[in-house]
Amino acid sequence: MKYAIIESGGKQYKAVEGEMIEVDRLADEEGAEVELERVLMLVDGDNYTVGTPEVEGVKVKATVAAHFKGKKIIVFKYHPKKRYRLKKGHRQQYTRLAIDKIG
Repeated sequence: MKYAIIESGGKQYKAVEGEMIEVDRLADEEGAEVELERVLMLVDGDNYTVGTPEVEGVKVKATVAAHFKGKKIIVFKYHPKKRYRLKKGHRQQYTRLAIDKIG
C-alpha cells in the first residue's frame, strides 16, 4: 500500500491514493486540482522514505471535492454572582480532497 504523510495548514494528514481526506479550508474552487508539496514521509510497501524535514521531489496531487462546515461548537463562560455570562459559537470550515496520485 502506498501512502504519504503530508502537512497542510500546520497539521499532518495521511494521504492514501484513491481515498478522501478532510483538511482546513483551501482557497481553491471545487473541481480544481491541487498539488500538496509538503510531503514529510513516503511509504511504498516495505520502503520508507522520511524527509528532513521534507521528501525531495515528491508531490501529492489531489482534486477539491467539496467545501463544508464542521459541527457547531458552543463556548459558554459563566462567573456566578458576578452577572458575567458569555456565549459564543464557532463552525470550522473544511475542504474535502480526493487523493489522485502520490509521487
